[in-house]
Amino acid sequence: MGIHKESLPIESSNNLSIEVFLNILQNPILKKFIYFADRQCSKCSRTYLQAAMESLSGVISGPRTLTCSLFTDILNIILRLGSTTFGIDKETVRSSLKTPYVRKGLVNVLEGIGRYGVTRPQRLAAPFLVVWNFTNACNLKCKHCYQRADKHSSDELSTTEAKSIIDQLDDLNVSSIAFSGGEPLMREDFFEVAEYAAKRGLYVSVATNGTMLTENNVERLKESKISYVEISLDSSKPSLHDSFRGVRGSFNRTVEGIKNTVKAGLFTGVATVLTRENLYEIHEIIELTKNIGVGRIIVFNFIPTGRGKEIVDIDLYPEQRENLLKYLYKELSSGSIEALSTAPQYARVCIQQSLANGQSMTAPTHFAAMDLPRKTKQLAEFLGGCGVGRLYCAIQPNGLVTPCVFMPIVIGDLRKQSLREIWSTSTVLRDLSDREMLKGRCGRCLYKYICGGCRARAYAYHGDYLAPDPGCIREQEEPSMSFSLQNMSKDLISYGKVGEVHL
Repeated sequence: MGIHKESLPIESSNNLSIEVFLNILQNPILKKFIYFADRQCSKCSRTYLQAAMESLSGVISGPRTLTCSLFTDILNIILRLGSTTFGIDKETVRSSLKTPYVRKGLVNVLEGIGRYGVTRPQRLAAPFLVVWNFTNACNLKCKHCYQRADKHSSDELSTTEAKSIIDQLDDLNVSSIAFSGGEPLMREDFFEVAEYAAKRGLYVSVATNGTMLTENNVERLKESKISYVEISLDSSKPSLHDSFRGVRGSFNRTVEGIKNTVKAGLFTGVATVLTRENLYEIHEIIELTKNIGVGRIIVFNFIPTGRGKEIVDIDLYPEQRENLLKYLYKELSSGSIEALSTAPQYARVCIQQSLANGQSMTAPTHFAAMDLPRKTKQLAEFLGGCGVGRLYCAIQPNGLVTPCVFMPIVIGDLRKQSLREIWSTSTVLRDLSDREMLKGRCGRCLYKYICGGCRARAYAYHGDYLAPDPGCIREQEEPSMSFSLQNMSKDLISYGKVGEVHL
């Protein structure tokens, strides 16, 4: 469910801070410009922002109207300031803009700033990422399945309906779509729909259990222009993996599937859900992943929802999760593998560990890691850890919309409403996007803009998506004094040194 790290060409720069750049964007005149640029040009059949992006990228020969020309000139200034902030040369920016999903992402961010202003963390005008549970059908019986996947549901969206939703995503400037399930490859029209999404300019990824990744299916993934394949692997031991997955022999088929995608040159990641049953073999899982040639591993938070409710007793203790995240950072900073996690606390741990060790690597979101000296905290507060309600949402097999695949709260129905309407009017999404709404320890936490806690875990354990995340080690603490922002760096360093990185 991630973006290829090579599509984020960021180098270090000290010329302009992110804070100064965001303050420039917050200028009332510029904010009004961005807000107005979201309107459609009568001659371009695009919004002014879209037309300006295409003009600057060279996709179109030039602005078609005087108004488009004005917006192109102003957008060029914004992008030049942004490239200075992040240390990206102009040619790299221009080259990146040729990629449709990059243009969509930038338009989305700017529209979000025009609509909501600069927020901590930033709220977007539309989801950056949509995770689509494409079917309830699955050939495995995983103990921790949030979907209770089994057979095709009778009310699943038709191929025509699915393509219509993709048209909506394109119209909203959604950058990335991640097909999940169930097992998405069990739907006969998966390749057709995925290819349709890729042709509309979305970054397309698929989360699969890997057992159906034969050489023929992998070739079809390539032909469908799938950019990223994320394959679930819960153990380096066949017996334990098969026990989690509920089907004997699934380990061998999954490993073979991973090898097939790597051999075919597809960008491949391994996804692992860690509990107390497989926590202490994370080193072996990572080594197996490296040996196969996979460059990324994502450790997923265990969420006690779906079938996961039945194994809540093997959830990690907060101390175990904290040491796990420190261990992942050690792997990440070594440069041997891109070690990520869906636990939003990972953004905090990365900053703490980087400051404690004189480094600058951070993972402010679960789909990318970046090396930005002196800018890590600012970027982390902008991206904000948990992205539910701000950066992404989920679509169920029957078209119902939920904030997250792990959060079974229906906020809309795409058979009755547009995604634009759901995203802009949902009270649940509005609550989730506002960190000032958080309760308890999460609401008081010094890192609430960087992390925000896992809202799905809060909902699963407390029935309240604004409650504190019970999986965070800081939830066990009660501050004896209030911290000021001036104490941030001191606290980051000292807290990052607590405990050894061991499992």
